[in-house]
Amino acid sequence: MNNAYNPFSPLICAWEHRTLIARLAKREIDARYRGSMLGVIWAFVVPMLMLGVYTFVFSVVFRIRWEVPMEENGAFALLLFSGLIIFNLFSECVTRAPGLMLENVSYVKKVVFPLEIMPWVSMQVALFNAAVSLLILLVFYLVVHGLPPLTVLLLPVVLFPFVLLIVGLGWFLASVGVFLRDVQPLVGVMATMMMFLSPIFYPLSAIPEAYRGLIQLNPLTPVLNASKSVIFWGQMPEWLDWFLYMVVFWVVGWLGYA
Repeated sequence: MNNAYNPFSPLICAWEHRTLIARLAKREIDARYRGSMLGVIWAFVVPMLMLGVYTFVFSVVFRIRWEVPMEENGAFALLLFSGLIIFNLFSECVTRAPGLMLENVSYVKKVVFPLEIMPWVSMQVALFNAAVSLLILLVFYLVVHGLPPLTVLLLPVVLFPFVLLIVGLGWFLASVGVFLRDVQPLVGVMATMMMFLSPIFYPLSAIPEAYRGLIQLNPLTPVLNASKSVIFWGQMPEWLDWFLYMVVFWVVGWLGYA
């Protein structure tokens, strides 16, 4: 195990064990779809069905609009879907984290197995699902609106600090979950609360000024805003904001590893 006092330990851990992490993540993805008729194709079918439902419900039934330049042709469904991709990346890892050690007892019993990689394995599985959903989002965007802005290439930069935050929380929750079984359902409830207290279903400008600060404290908020900027508006991220949450999220990741 790396020196816990080294702030780069989370990244060193991922790099040193990258082959094992990839192998375990692939095994988990294969196991998830094994036995079904469509197999891994379900990873593509489910997001496509979700996007279709969101497009119909929010563009045809409710006719909800987001006060931004891209207004028609299912724009709200795309915005909502992009927000849910970010949230699902967070939720999938964090809600599983308290039970990681209990789910992988066979690995825990192995003296030489690097247990610190387990949150990275969960993250790689979640990133696979997010990448599939993002690909579907971009294809839908291409068909309806044409080429997305070049700033979409900055999305990995936007998500990098977020990944560190999630993995850091994963280490912390995995440690606590071994001793407190009540943590897992509590984390699930809190994740749902965070979903509704973040600008997924509404723009930040729709929140009354008195409550806007509460929404901005949600760690999902800066990532959601920055991701929408680079995917839809063709705008660069607010680099000062990005740097600030990069520092905070990196520290959380480091402390979680330590």
